[in-house]
Amino acid sequence: MEQKFNGRCLCGRVSYVASGAPVIVAQCHCEQCRRISGTGHSVGAMFASTTVTLSGAIKTHRYTSANGSRVTKAFCGRCGSPVYGTNSRTPDHMTLTLGTMDDATGLSVKVVIFGRDKPHWDDLGADVACFQTQPDWSP
Repeated sequence: MEQKFNGRCLCGRVSYVASGAPVIVAQCHCEQCRRISGTGHSVGAMFASTTVTLSGAIKTHRYTSANGSRVTKAFCGRCGSPVYGTNSRTPDHMTLTLGTMDDATGLSVKVVIFGRDKPHWDDLGADVACFQTQPDWSP
């Protein structure tokens, strides 16, 4: 049975189904991924474009990377959730954001890219408190 990965944006207006195993799962610390994710990195699973079915209206932002490739970031025009990215260096592939997947069981990061750009605060130490749900506190 072929593996399928379903996902959607925060508001549910954009959804997708990816069939089969991803080519790679990567964590990226480049400036653009940090800015689009609002955190220290993004995590995405790359699939052949022919294995992904999208529904819903997306908006895009395009830019040229430091190595000259054309990058497109696609997001929901309503809620702003980043859904996928493409790169002219791999034109037949798209990278789906793991945070939008309904169930990413079995997927794990296999490579970290732009590790040199990783911010010092994107590494949780052993002394950081961890809550299993939203804690009941106020500032």
